[in-house]
Amino acid sequence: MLVLAALALLVLALALSLHHRTAPAGAVLPRVPGVLNPDVTQSTVGSTICVHGWTATVRPPVEYTNDLKVKQMRAYGETGSPSDYQEDHLISLELGGDPTDPRNLWPEPYPRAADVDRIENELNAKVCSGKLSLREGQQQESELKHTQG
Repeated sequence: MLVLAALALLVLALALSLHHRTAPAGAVLPRVPGVLNPDVTQSTVGSTICVHGWTATVRPPVEYTNDLKVKQMRAYGETGSPSDYQEDHLISLELGGDPTDPRNLWPEPYPRAADVDRIENELNAKVCSGKLSLREGQQQESELKHTQG
């Protein structure tokens, strides 16, 4: 099941990358497919992503994400200050994204990063309330970030 979900996200990411995209001015579109945390499944959301404070238990150290952010900014051709960016998870920790895999992280500029954090929390609330399945939430998040940054 997890493999199928990961494959579906990869196919979605590839399909979106082939479409003509118009991103908001100043947006940085991710070049990563997104990677899932194998500990987070539909059957474990009640003991993982729906537990207040759970993401803090899996969030990578700032030293790791800051180092990766600088490397990825160079790869993306971004020349601004690293403090103008958040090293963001394509599939957020709130929706079961892998915390440290570089294929799930990319440099997202502020203020877009702050706007997306709000959307991630809204999707998490929908998954935790049963309004969306985990897979649906992950797909919506991936599509949003691949098309709008």
